Amino acid sequence: MSVNPLSTPKDSSLWQPNRSLNKLVEAGVKAIFATFAFISVATTIGIVLTLIFETVSFFEKVPIGRFLTETQWTPLFANQQFGIMVLLSATLLTSAIAIAVALPVGLLIAVCLSEYAPAGLRKWLKPALEILAGVPTVVFGYFALLTVTPFLQTFIPGLQGFNALSAGIVLGISIIPLVASLSEDAIYAVPQSLRNGSYALGATKRETIVSVVLPAALSGIVASFVLSISRAIGETMIVTIAAGQNPRLGFNPLVPVQTMTAYIVQVSQGDTPAGSLAYNTIFAVGMTLFLITLALNTFSYWFVRRFREKYE
Repeated sequence: MSVNPLSTPKDSSLWQPNRSLNKLVEAGVKAIFATFAFISVATTIGIVLTLIFETVSFFEKVPIGRFLTETQWTPLFANQQFGIMVLLSATLLTSAIAIAVALPVGLLIAVCLSEYAPAGLRKWLKPALEILAGVPTVVFGYFALLTVTPFLQTFIPGLQGFNALSAGIVLGISIIPLVASLSEDAIYAVPQSLRNGSYALGATKRETIVSVVLPAALSGIVASFVLSISRAIGETMIVTIAAGQNPRLGFNPLVPVQTMTAYIVQVSQGDTPAGSLAYNTIFAVGMTLFLITLALNTFSYWFVRRFREKYE
């Protein structure tokens, strides 16, 4: 009778590696990750609760009707008025100018990188473009104030030293890398088979990009647009330095304006007593900003889930 040399008697004990240390390390890593996740969630909850409590305290003293309908914003003056539309109009104005600059330019850059640039050139151009996103916004603010505004004043009469136009243009330049990078990722992810099918039907490269590639990447492109809009609305230093601190209701881009973030910076400098009504206004303004960005992010999340294309 032959005996299989690979067989092991039932009563013999197999060698088992000692994995107690590995299990201990894995448990420690899980605990560290869970701790950081808890800290991020707890921080977010703390920020939201702070905004809610301080905003409720503000509206206990100022009716929400005044907050929404008054046409002046003078909480730091003797004659206090709390028309948030003054700050909101300036924020929307600078953001609209920035969006008009960033979205088309960023999308064209994304199409160029994904569809026209050679692989070697794309490998260098995209990191070079993303370096622009690392420039401090203070630098962009002084660039708008000291370079862009004097340049615009040479052919735009009536443009004042602080204005929404130059602030919006430079704000748009600052968010171009965000639009271009995210849109390029969405376009580059479109399967090559869709392009080949379009070429097989006789379409040109331009027709393929416009009619096939961009619609297929629409959800990612819209997500990048919404994220960039949120970034523009929440920008602080560029508009604080270049747009001025003159609360003014209207949409004239040639005059100084004050955005919501610029007002928060003004009050946070320490001249306003903590706990006062004027101090509580920064939380009401912050809550308004929070609700706007929350609405934009919710729309982006819904749009991506609703119109996302899945390919096998």
